Amino acid sequence: MSDAPYLRPSSIARRFGTSRGLVRLLLAHAQTAVGTAQIVRPETAAVRRMVFVCQGNICRSAFAEVLAHRLGLASCSFGLSATTGASPPPPAIAAADGLGIDLRPHGATRWQDYTPRAGDLLLAMEVRQLDRIAANPALAALPRSLLGLWATPQRPHLHDPYSLSDAYMRTCFEVIGTAVTALEQAFPGAKL
Repeated sequence: MSDAPYLRPSSIARRFGTSRGLVRLLLAHAQTAVGTAQIVRPETAAVRRMVFVCQGNICRSAFAEVLAHRLGLASCSFGLSATTGASPPPPAIAAADGLGIDLRPHGATRWQDYTPRAGDLLLAMEVRQLDRIAANPALAALPRSLLGLWATPQRPHLHDPYSLSDAYMRTCFEVIGTAVTALEQAFPGAKL
């Protein structure tokens, strides 16, 4: 075991979900730095709605959407492999509760049930999700980025907390919280 406390397995699990989550974060930093991530930047003034995207739309994008609504932002969310109507798992509900957000009413939306609107900005959690969006003819033309680029500090990979520790679920939601709060300032045209 390393003497560096931030490299201990318990610290990695709490901060990044898994060692794979840490590796993917490092790769995402490199991909965004050299411009290989499939980011299509919007015109700031044109953004009217935040659209949060993750895998199942029951943890990360669900939390981001509910928080964005609470902050007065026009928002919605969907999952690239979601089942419409699926509920957030109990650990996600508990972590959100601890941060003052109620996820109980959220029902997942699959990407096929999402209707794009002018002014939408897709905000994915992972570079590989941006790749899937870019390869999808129904979504490819939309402006898109990584939600974690607005986090403090930047976290271009927000590892999926589903079935991971309660501590990481909370960490993930806290990071998402910093990003969504920054979006409120960055895109005033999305205010309701």
